[in-house]
Amino acid sequence: MGILELKCQRVVVADTDLLDQLRIDHSQRDPQTVPRHGLAWIGAGVLLLLLLLAAGGWWWSQDIPEVRVAEVVAPTVSNSGAVLQASGYVTARRAATVSAQVTGRLTEVHVEEGERVRKGQLLARLDDAQAKAALVLAQAQEAATRASLGQYRANAELAKLTLQRERKLVQRGLAPRQTLDQAVANEKSMAAVLASGRDQVAVAVARRHEAEVAYDYTFVRAPFAGVITDKAAQVGEIVSPFSAGGGFTRTGVATIVDMNSLEVDVDVNEAYLHRIFPGQLAEAVLNAYPNWTIPAHVIAIVPTADKSKATVKVRVALEQKDPRILPNMGVRVNFLAPGVKTGTPPKGLLIPKDAVVRSGGHPLVFVVLKDGRVRLVPVALGQIYQGMQQVRTGLQVGNKVIRNPPSGLANGSRVRVISNSGQ
Repeated sequence: MGILELKCQRVVVADTDLLDQLRIDHSQRDPQTVPRHGLAWIGAGVLLLLLLLAAGGWWWSQDIPEVRVAEVVAPTVSNSGAVLQASGYVTARRAATVSAQVTGRLTEVHVEEGERVRKGQLLARLDDAQAKAALVLAQAQEAATRASLGQYRANAELAKLTLQRERKLVQRGLAPRQTLDQAVANEKSMAAVLASGRDQVAVAVARRHEAEVAYDYTFVRAPFAGVITDKAAQVGEIVSPFSAGGGFTRTGVATIVDMNSLEVDVDVNEAYLHRIFPGQLAEAVLNAYPNWTIPAHVIAIVPTADKSKATVKVRVALEQKDPRILPNMGVRVNFLAPGVKTGTPPKGLLIPKDAVVRSGGHPLVFVVLKDGRVRLVPVALGQIYQGMQQVRTGLQVGNKVIRNPPSGLANGSRVRVISNSGQ
């Protein structure tokens, strides 16, 4: 057993010496050997990466087609036939702030803003107690004078008959001349009283008319048909046709505008006034509705200039009446050259004609999405306007459609948009 253990120890020692001989002596290693080999490998890797990127870029550029696009726009007024553009405002030639003709307290107000009224329609009422009492008094005075006139008429008729009778008696010698003279004087007196009675009746009638007018003044009525644009007073407030200090008295009940009298006032620079003439055709575009063109024409050039702005006011008539046209709206007017007719752009959107492709007889367009891919969109086409294709449905303003789509382009394909300069 002891001999066997000795042999094993000798083998272990021999193995340990062998391992020590195989170890690398780090103190004798060349310090520049490993870095040189590392830099070589790094340089080779970078070069390989660059080659891969170049190859990928070449492949990418060969695979993605370049396209030109156009933006979908809304149709606007063509200014090719316009000799001048000017801005102005819609104004009403017939507008009124309606007030009572007498001072009084409002007891009724029957209108609100935006309400249409007809000529003579009752807008408001004032307290009519005093006016009504005055009217009743005037009516009673008229009745009394008419009753007195009947009595005067009867007395005058009696005096006339008495005169006739006295004249016959004197002619027969049955009555003295003095009685005839008295009868003549009495007949003239009764005739004068009767005439005075008639005058009193006329005065009473005039006073009744005056009281009726004063009573009618307590009713505020619309002077013409139109739309209420402002309600300035409420029930219980004092209104007066005269301005009162302190702000406790209203001078108006409501403002009425005749919408049929709307027109446009524009200020034209006096340097371009020679381009404008009465009767000239024009196109008006409201700022609120930029896609709506309203045929118009020049009514008149106001014969005075604003020296502070060097402009002249021009009145322009709108040939279409529409509830969308409101007073004080901003408007742009295109004055057309002689011979140019006004035109209204079509509804819908406009795209270049070369953006439309057909598949199976159906019109389609390629729309470029934000991620660079395309989507094939079916559209409904309309007319050709100003060299552009009208699109009724399928697109929105701001969409980008591909012009002259390349062959092989499909739904979901990736494209690269190039500059549209020169188109």
